Amino acid sequence: MEQNLKNHRKLTPAYHFVLVPLTLAGLIGACVNLCRSICSGDSLSAVLILCIFIVLGVCVGLLRTFSLRVQDRVIRSEENFRHFRLTGQPLPDGLRMNQVIALRFASDAEFPALTARALQEKMGNKAIKKEIRRWRADHFRI
Repeated sequence: MEQNLKNHRKLTPAYHFVLVPLTLAGLIGACVNLCRSICSGDSLSAVLILCIFIVLGVCVGLLRTFSLRVQDRVIRSEENFRHFRLTGQPLPDGLRMNQVIALRFASDAEFPALTARALQEKMGNKAIKKEIRRWRADHFRI
């Protein structure tokens, strides 16, 4: 499938449509269970269940955060190398990570000029992506 501005976002069904909703449902259910058990006077097991779902929710959040942070580091490294290969210079220091992430979709022909423009005009990631004429697909991202 050809990638472009409209279809480049990626959802992982097992994560986005199964793991996250089930974790949220479990957390809500644990809160309801705790409220009900407080009324009956036996709340130790309900507190422990809530603690388990809080820990699970934090783990689910960190799972996504850690993988995206690693991916961002890899993207910065790849784009720095690509910029060096094309221009003989490393990426400019002033580029923000979201700009570098957006620039990865630019073809080699437009990458150096768009990089300079993004830095000079302080373009946001959406503006950078809109300026890309020849989209370079990234099917391996998380």
